[in-house]
Amino acid sequence: MSDKKCSYTVSDGVAIMTIDNPPVNALSGPVLNDIEATVKETLADDSVRVIVFTGAGDKAFIAGADITEFTDLAEKEKATEFLAYGQNLTNLIEEADKPFIAAINGFCLGGGMEYALACHIRLADEEAQLGLPEIKLGIIPGYGGTQRTPRLVGKARALELILSGNFINGAQAAEYGLVNRAVPAGTVLDEAKKLAKTIAQKSRMNIKAALKAVNEGVEMGFKEGLKLEGKLFGELCETEDKVEGVAAFMEKRNPVFKDK
Repeated sequence: MSDKKCSYTVSDGVAIMTIDNPPVNALSGPVLNDIEATVKETLADDSVRVIVFTGAGDKAFIAGADITEFTDLAEKEKATEFLAYGQNLTNLIEEADKPFIAAINGFCLGGGMEYALACHIRLADEEAQLGLPEIKLGIIPGYGGTQRTPRLVGKARALELILSGNFINGAQAAEYGLVNRAVPAGTVLDEAKKLAKTIAQKSRMNIKAALKAVNEGVEMGFKEGLKLEGKLFGELCETEDKVEGVAAFMEKRNPVFKDK
């Protein structure tokens, strides 16, 4: 029997990637290793088109880091090296060519929130608790929280969360723009699966191109982003899936994409 703390199952192109580290799915070195391995497995698995990232149980998505590991971080070089691994892993998720949807249940704090922020889409239980409480430990967020949060919600709201360490619920997170939407208690995984199935029905090439256009385009100037968009659009116009998509629209039927 596997003792992995992160694994996935696949159905209809949708992978459910679950962290299972009771009682609150805290991040430790071994858990991070398992997340990295599982992310890479889903990206290499041709049967996977969309990944839903969630936490086992009803207590937490990820309730932050395993704080016991922080006691050894007394030198800046060691601490910086410690962070680099987690930062690279959040980047791996954000830069993936398959969509990651965070299904946020229960506590989503610290490093857990930073992993949710790295996902392309975030749905939250309306009663979930989200926050970046690192300031209360005498540190700051280190897996991208100080960078992704203001890019999503603006500088002032990001600083309110980071400087206070306070939690907000899923409904407030949706109001802030921190998550795409909040859903009724107990339904977040079902809602994430529903969205994932919708995306999984689309052409893999189109999904990959759209992710590339958005992920790389937001780091460019507007005109450079338009050039990238045009280049990718042109490439897709030469595909069989473009022909099928247009034909299906004209014939008032659902398209059958072949990823060609």
